[in-house]
Amino acid sequence: MTIERHITVLGVLELSSIAVGINVLDGMVKVAPVKILDARTICPGKYLIVFCGDVASAEYAFHKGLELSGKYIIDSMLLRQVHPECLGAIGNIKMVTELQAIGIIETSTVTAAIEAADIAAKESGVAILEVRLAIGFGGKSYMKLTGTLPDVQASIEAGLALVKQKNALCAHSLISQPHSEIAPFFLK
Repeated sequence: MTIERHITVLGVLELSSIAVGINVLDGMVKVAPVKILDARTICPGKYLIVFCGDVASAEYAFHKGLELSGKYIIDSMLLRQVHPECLGAIGNIKMVTELQAIGIIETSTVTAAIEAADIAAKESGVAILEVRLAIGFGGKSYMKLTGTLPDVQASIEAGLALVKQKNALCAHSLISQPHSEIAPFFLK
């Protein structure tokens, strides 16, 4: 998924029903002029909607989406002033020439991984390498980052606080000095 880096309001709805998800998608675009960046099924039988727009339109579509989702909403977010490092990593792998310290936060929802990446990027000068979207591994998602050890520690702590608050943490890891042999596997 390619997301334009000038986007400042990003919304995500994650639902437990594909049928309801498609209905929610239709309802959202009918009530507000938002741009759908991605809408699709993800494992295990969930539906993901990622959208953007001006503040008022995004908020209106978001609230309409929540209303239509009812009991099928798993997780949701509306991020204002989303960090460009986060945007560039959603569904993509950012290549770097050198891995410094690395951090990984694994979550039970896509939404929590995106939020963790955003707050991690805002916390310090880390590079967000990837936000993997629940495809092929049981609905889980994760985000990966690199930077100096103090920056990675601060960013992981900030991301963990948010993910724990949402009760969406599966696991996390911090490697202070990754061996060069892991780079090709970490960056794929």
